[in-house]
Amino acid sequence: MRHRRIEELMTRGVVSVHGDAPFKEIVRVLTRHRVTAVPVVDEADRVIGVVSEGDLLRKTADRTAAGDVPAVPGLEAWERAKAEGTRAEELMSAPAVCARPDWTVVEAARLMEVQGVKRLVVVDDRDRLVGVVSRRDLLGVFLRDDDGIRREIAEDVLGGTLGLAPGTVTAEVKEGRVELCGTVPHRGLLPVIERMCATVDGVVSVSLTRLAEGNGDITTPSGGGRS
Repeated sequence: MRHRRIEELMTRGVVSVHGDAPFKEIVRVLTRHRVTAVPVVDEADRVIGVVSEGDLLRKTADRTAAGDVPAVPGLEAWERAKAEGTRAEELMSAPAVCARPDWTVVEAARLMEVQGVKRLVVVDDRDRLVGVVSRRDLLGVFLRDDDGIRREIAEDVLGGTLGLAPGTVTAEVKEGRVELCGTVPHRGLLPVIERMCATVDGVVSVSLTRLAEGNGDITTPSGGGRS
């Protein structure tokens, strides 16, 4: 069983800016390329940060209203310093949250969740920019065709890792929803089969309602299945 890697899903040829790029040039780049953030790189194309629309909007948020009252009171010192910045290296969020091209979809998704970010900058072993992967890119695994999912479950999970005899358990897949049919040697295999099938890229849910132990029905009380 093989999870898709970031290099298969990421966007290549990503636009970037250098640390000395002025504020208005960053705005032009974001607007021209219809993106919400760009990596900031040094002269060797190593990623040193990311500047986003949110970073730029701090300048507007920190503008004073009538009577010299801050428009958004309570900004932290670092936020105010960024709001006063005029170049990418002063405005950017650093360090950038990065991933490697050989990471799996699972690893990237976990890092996004932990860091609370919508995208990861992808860098090589020298920290040079090679691409960007977004939440939308990761969701692309759910566009896998049903036949591909079925083959992977049959060959890599049921016949490979679990070592079940051919035809003992079969998988029917429709729109990513997997329904397993057949017989298993013992009830203890149920959670293992369900868990392993659920981790196959593109699987939306797994149903065990048509699995049996020998000649006896061993479906779970809840009907089996996991979303």
